[in-house]
Amino acid sequence: MSHVVEPIPGPIPEGVPGDGIPVAAPRLARHRIRISDGHTVGIAVAGAGIPLVVVHGFSVEGFLYAQTLSRLVSMGFKVIAIDTAGHGGTRGLPSDGSDLKAYSELLGRIIDDLGIDQCILAGHSMGGRLVTQLAAERPNRTIAVMLIDAIVGDTWDRMVYAFRMMPPMVGVVGAALAADAITVLPGWRDPRQTVKFLRLALPTIVGDIVRPWRLLGPVVSILRSRSSRYALNELAHQDVPVYVMHGDRDLAVPFRTAREAAERTDGTLITIEGGGHSWLLRDPETLPGIVAQLLPGSLGQACRAAIRRGGCTVKDPTVDQIEAALYRPDARIFALTPMSNVTTVAGRHRRPKFRWTIEG
Repeated sequence: MSHVVEPIPGPIPEGVPGDGIPVAAPRLARHRIRISDGHTVGIAVAGAGIPLVVVHGFSVEGFLYAQTLSRLVSMGFKVIAIDTAGHGGTRGLPSDGSDLKAYSELLGRIIDDLGIDQCILAGHSMGGRLVTQLAAERPNRTIAVMLIDAIVGDTWDRMVYAFRMMPPMVGVVGAALAADAITVLPGWRDPRQTVKFLRLALPTIVGDIVRPWRLLGPVVSILRSRSSRYALNELAHQDVPVYVMHGDRDLAVPFRTAREAAERTDGTLITIEGGGHSWLLRDPETLPGIVAQLLPGSLGQACRAAIRRGGCTVKDPTVDQIEAALYRPDARIFALTPMSNVTTVAGRHRRPKFRWTIEG
């Protein structure tokens, strides 16, 4: 990248409450809705302010990220986790979709139906590919893109080509994902977090066991999809801010594919030191820590620019003014957002387990 600077070590926030100290914990409301085209969709939502749409990875669902998302609410975001087609509460696509473009187009229809005019798009793994495609198609409505161990970049595109030639190689990636999933649970090191995560993950696990054929459609669509470089190039051409976050120990999606994606988009590369493919699920504190570091800089600038585009020129807008600029007046998402979604629990927030560096 032309403007690479020395890596900035990720901070360890001071004053983070430890175990036993009561803290406010927003709870996500889960809904299963029907959008205007008749498609049944599962979403989870909480908070108020700038819309942050989060798209999950392969074989899971949006609510699995609830711990991380609840922490982002306090930063001024309305978080909206959307289940992709054939996952969670969202019905599959006809013939499982011809390729991943069909999945991203459904995400676009969901966002439109919810009344969101501009938003930040964040995607993990397969979700990263979907938000890349969606942002490339509607750059003027995308505040920024966060790619989290996303299946984009030249190296990944070459891997997909190899999968087409030798389909059994898909099993290698599957095995890497399975091994990574085991590391998500902290086990005896943090039994409380283990119990919390298992409680969130149990419905997903049961669903995958009962209906394993639902996972075939996304796999086939990944193999059918065109190279990701076209969408990445469009993001660069349209000057969409891109933040590529990737674990340097990701065995399923090699780290070099993240560097390639950051270079193609002229984006910011954020390296999660010691992070595997699912570091986002392993530690709910790391992503909020990264976002907290980005907000005073380029991410905050992108948010303010979006608010101005929405017609609000106030220097310090209120939450109501922000929402008037970024949502339609009759936005459906307002009715789906819980009015009171905060409870008090002990030992909720801790310091991030991972450290990170930022380039670009």
